[in-house]
Amino acid sequence: MQNAEPRGQRWALGVEYDGSSFVGWQRQKDGPSVQAVVEQALGFVAGHRVDLSCAGRTDAGVHAIGQVIHFDTAATREERNWLLGANARLPASVALLWARKVPWTFHARFSAQARRYRYIIANQEVRPAIQASGLAWWRYPLDAVLMHNAAQYLVGTRDFTSLRAVACQSKSSVKTIHSVSVRRQGRHVVLDIHANAFLHHMVRNIAGILIPIGQGKRDVAWVRDVLEARDRRASGITAPAGGLYLVGVDYDPAYGLPAPGNQPVWPLAPVPDCRRQG
Repeated sequence: MQNAEPRGQRWALGVEYDGSSFVGWQRQKDGPSVQAVVEQALGFVAGHRVDLSCAGRTDAGVHAIGQVIHFDTAATREERNWLLGANARLPASVALLWARKVPWTFHARFSAQARRYRYIIANQEVRPAIQASGLAWWRYPLDAVLMHNAAQYLVGTRDFTSLRAVACQSKSSVKTIHSVSVRRQGRHVVLDIHANAFLHHMVRNIAGILIPIGQGKRDVAWVRDVLEARDRRASGITAPAGGLYLVGVDYDPAYGLPAPGNQPVWPLAPVPDCRRQG
């Protein structure tokens, strides 16, 4: 006899947050987390404790406009109830964007096919005052074309040992980057990257090797040398967290979730739909 389907319903939700005042997504004892405040808000609406799973556990100071979460509940609520009820109890820096019923086979993390991150550098002589917590700052001029050309060495299935944090818990350092671009938008240099998965600090470490190339201190081919070394010590700095955004997560369209790729990240243009490239 087959096991009976669990009672209740699984919900998926989109979350946006400014991570500058949090210790990261995941619940921790030493400070406020995004997970804790969202669980408390949804738990109030559900009338019971809620345990969340997320697509990507962002670090302290990292932001999201396309985080995806899921939870299970026996409470009967409509999409509007979850959004309005929870948002009314969330701090101004966190908001739920959408809610959808999903089948029990859906998992915010394990059903994800790819993730998209954006890293924004305020490239100017003096530090920015507006949106300072949402930008990295580099005072020396950067050549975005050189950075873009160097970043193409990252595309494909590669061993990214040189770009993973020491504390990374991923079982494998081999990941597949589908596309990566670097461009200048006024005073900002913008890195967009689309991959099946990411190692701990991987995007910030990628920014850390592209910055000296853009500054003219390293050749474009240095990226290739860093990857071939398979040694974190052969790489560059870990760029600041403030410029990093989780902008979207790809899932099978059969789940009926809002498609990533068209969300704006202030003050820049919408995130390109990488699925249309190559």
